[in-house]
Amino acid sequence: MEPVEIAEDGLVLRPWRATDADAVHRACQDPDIQRWTNLPSPYLPEHAHTFVTESAARQWANDTGAPFAIGDPATGELLGACGLIEIDRSARQNSEIGYWTAPWARGRGVAVRAARALARWSFDELGLRRLIWRALVGNHASRLVALRTGFRVDGLLRTTDPQRGRHDWIGSLLPGEVPAPGAVGPAGPGTLEARRAGVFGRAQPALFATAGTHELSLRPMEERDLDEIIATCRDPETLRWTTVPEGYQYADAEDYLAFVRAAWAAASSACFVIADADDRYAGSIDLRLSAADPLLADVGFMTAPHARGRGYQPAALAAVCAWGFTTLGLARIEWRANVGNVASRRVAEKAGFTLEGTARRALNHRGDRVDAWVGALLAEDLT
Repeated sequence: MEPVEIAEDGLVLRPWRATDADAVHRACQDPDIQRWTNLPSPYLPEHAHTFVTESAARQWANDTGAPFAIGDPATGELLGACGLIEIDRSARQNSEIGYWTAPWARGRGVAVRAARALARWSFDELGLRRLIWRALVGNHASRLVALRTGFRVDGLLRTTDPQRGRHDWIGSLLPGEVPAPGAVGPAGPGTLEARRAGVFGRAQPALFATAGTHELSLRPMEERDLDEIIATCRDPETLRWTTVPEGYQYADAEDYLAFVRAAWAAASSACFVIADADDRYAGSIDLRLSAADPLLADVGFMTAPHARGRGYQPAALAAVCAWGFTTLGLARIEWRANVGNVASRRVAEKAGFTLEGTARRALNHRGDRVDAWVGALLAEDLT
């Protein structure tokens, strides 16, 4: 396959040149590019030189890929990279797309415009029937680019590489699904998807609450919390009203920590530890986003035995819910508890939740279907 140039929407996608090596090396020192790609680390000048002078040309010559440099047509400045990876050589039906934006070119829609141009060329000129996009779960910037290019995120591709540690998001794009040049497209600026990508694409923030004279911090869970979590999960009241494993072990706590970190990366839930003035674990709150309704979430919480009866949990729950409404754009947060769990009900009602009724056999509690109290807090309840 002969290299080509694609000019569209204020960009030029062109073959790589030897003179690009310095800019490629400089761009690939960026922590985000190194975090989310499979580039060698450290990325040395010889890596960049080999790529632009040998590897890229070899992909074109062998018909295995179509790597493009993204350039500014007016100045010639290198803005990023975008290309096809592993073209299906037998029938030319499928290929995977890859891209990165140089740090100095971010915030200008470079990757979206380039990916759309590449997709159109792939379908119209190469006759491809499907493009695949993959990114490590947590790479929200890449996910936004894919969505704005027209990709449908289809689900998760589980990893078999323990060194990677996380699964991949995977999506697909078919002919006719690429937005026109200049169109806003899905997940555009100001949409809920873009808003949440900005939240979950960064480190989890700390929140603050006041319970009487006690100042509380709500922070991400850490390894130093695990002993207190184990003690809380072995407590008879926790076992009575929740579904934490019986005989809770350190390995269970480690699994829980890994789960909440993965859930933050996937933007599916946010777990906050309630820490007292000494930064000691006093409880935790999970705010779980609905996969079916982007404006809906539910909460679960537990309080360490030594911190009960001090008003910590209601104050912390109110703060987390306020964050969910103002930062994540939620409209409704639901609470459920086994009928009879008066302590949980008091926490919810003190935080502003309204009891809406009893859902019969709504919960599976250690193998039995049990009735649940159901309540909710609405965004307008805080105004």
